[in-house]
Amino acid sequence: MPDYKTMYLTLLDATEKAINELISAQRACEELYILSSEAEDNEEKAKNIKVIESKKG
Repeated sequence: MPDYKTMYLTLLDATEKAINELISAQRACEELYILSSEAEDNEEKAKNIKVIESKKG
């Protein structure tokens, strides 16, 4: 007779590992998105500062 408990626990363990790996990947991508958005915002602010400075000068 198959050992259903062992099969179930093996599948459960693998499922949990896969979910945790996906969560880690999602968090890493979210961090990259936030950092790239901040970089774009900083670039846009720098452009605006240059325009204001050139208008003053």
